[in-house]
Order: sequence, then C-alpha cells, then structure tokens
Amino acid sequence: MNVNPKKNLTELGLELPEVSTPGGNYVSVNIRENIAYVAIQFPTLNDEYLYQGRLGNELTTEQGYKAMELCALNVLAQIDKKVGFDNIIGLNHIDAYFQSAKNWDESPIVVNGGSDLFVRVLEEKGKHSRSIFGVERLPRNFSVGLTASFTIEKKIKNY
Repeated sequence: MNVNPKKNLTELGLELPEVSTPGGNYVSVNIRENIAYVAIQFPTLNDEYLYQGRLGNELTTEQGYKAMELCALNVLAQIDKKVGFDNIIGLNHIDAYFQSAKNWDESPIVVNGGSDLFVRVLEEKGKHSRSIFGVERLPRNFSVGLTASFTIEKKIKNY
C-alpha cells in the first residue's frame, strides 16, 4: 500500500505544526518493540494554546471537531518527526479526552475530527479503534486531548 501522508496533508490544505516538548518527566513518543505510543496531544499550534474551555459552554461541537482535528495533526507531527511516515504499518488505537458542560453529549462527533483526519491522511493505515473519556478538567483548560498508538515497521531509537 503506497500512502503519501505529506501529499494528502497538502491536498487538505494542512501542514504539520512544530512538535511540542514534554512538560514533565516523560517522552512525547515512546517506542516499545514495534509499537509507538504518542503522549497526549492538545489543540496547540506552534506553542499557541487554542480551543480552551468546556464543550457546550465556551465551545460548540463544531469547534470541538476542529480542536480534535488539531490534536490529531499534532499526533501526526510527532510521528513524522520521531518515527517517520515511511515506518508506519498503521494506527492502532486512539484515546480521546474531553471536558464539557453537564448536559452536552456530542463527544462522538467531536472525536470524529481526529478519526476523520487520520483516515484522510493515512488512508487505510489510519483506520483505528478508539475510546472516548469525559473528564472533569484537562491541563490549561483545553477542551480536548488525544493519545495514539501505532504499529511501526522496525525498532527505531526511542526519544
């Protein structure tokens, strides 16, 4: 399967942002054997915090979709820099986190922002399973966050 993620990103009018650096004692991509685990990514763009607040209060479902799409773009930036798109066999699973108003219940729509982007960019390699978690609070009042795991071709130096 010949997938060209960078071409797909360009056709979508997107480019990979700068990768963030961990804010604690952890790595942003942890490789064990042929699995790469990406630490939680938030809706940031080159160190600018975006989409802060609660879904259903300060943010709409549509804004949540865009926020999750940005989280997925940050996951892809981490993978491209630390693993390389050529070394990806496929995306395994994502865990999506959100904070919302009490009666807001549109998290699957929001998480589709990440899922849709992964499939558009990685095509068949972007198909995945997922879990969705509503939480009381995310760091820096971000509305959403996203972690991911990928199967990769070969053992790559851990970062």
